[in-house]
Amino acid sequence: MNYTLHQLEVFIKVTELQSVTRASEVLYLTQPAVSIQLKKFQEQFKIPLFEIVGRKIYITEFGEEIALAAKKIMTEVRAIDYKALTYQGELAGKLRIAIVSTAKYVMPYFISDFINENRGVDLVMDVTNKSNVVRALENNEVDFAMVSTIPNKLKINRIELMKNELYMVGGKGYRHKGKYLSKADFQKLPLIYREQGSATRLAMEKFIESKRISTYKKMELTSNEALKQAVISGLGYSIMPLIGIKNAISSKELQIIPVNGLPIVTNWNLIWLSSKNMSNIAKSLIAHINANKDQLIEKHFGWLANY
Repeated sequence: MNYTLHQLEVFIKVTELQSVTRASEVLYLTQPAVSIQLKKFQEQFKIPLFEIVGRKIYITEFGEEIALAAKKIMTEVRAIDYKALTYQGELAGKLRIAIVSTAKYVMPYFISDFINENRGVDLVMDVTNKSNVVRALENNEVDFAMVSTIPNKLKINRIELMKNELYMVGGKGYRHKGKYLSKADFQKLPLIYREQGSATRLAMEKFIESKRISTYKKMELTSNEALKQAVISGLGYSIMPLIGIKNAISSKELQIIPVNGLPIVTNWNLIWLSSKNMSNIAKSLIAHINANKDQLIEKHFGWLANY
């Protein structure tokens, strides 16, 4: 056997995605380059690692076993790299963060410089809804979580980052009358919600309940992007975080509908368990964000003050 670490990496990614095209995109390689490495890796085995039916690739049972072994090898290789960097006095290891889906418009800006400056730090960031984020934090599966509402049942430490403002939005075809949307007109609008467990969903429901509004029609979508596209298409209306709809507002695909009592204002927070034994990487990230958050907010999110 004379396979390379690069071939192992390529094969692992192909088995995970079951697509040469998608693997090439994730690995930042051309599709022919991935195909060549895959072919060279297969040539070292007499038993097929995969089968191609039509245009789809299927991993054989033997291929799955090899992929599992390959992942173990790559884990050990990364451990060697981490140890070498640690002995050189550099930060090395994994940084695990769980964030609510809308936070994907925010969190990368607070950590990009830190990740780029510390080449031995591997970032694993899970983007999901609030319920799953809190569960991951509670089970000690992550170092940090980013949320807009603090979970009451957990003892946590936090860094307050910036405001999160939610507005009523509609597509470009909506025509507003008067200063604010009336209760009667509100009740006629077909509303689109995020899924259960979403902090945006909870904030929207609390607002509607506080105004004693009877919703006309309720639809549910499981991502902020899907919800945004649905509103743009004219399918309905929603209360959404401004942070995720900047471009759609600028291009006038979406418009903010003035409603008395809006925007709902919460805060983005980076949180971690008070009882957690923080790694050097985690401690360094906390120091980095505390030292740079004001400048980062001004640089990347100063536009929010215009609304």
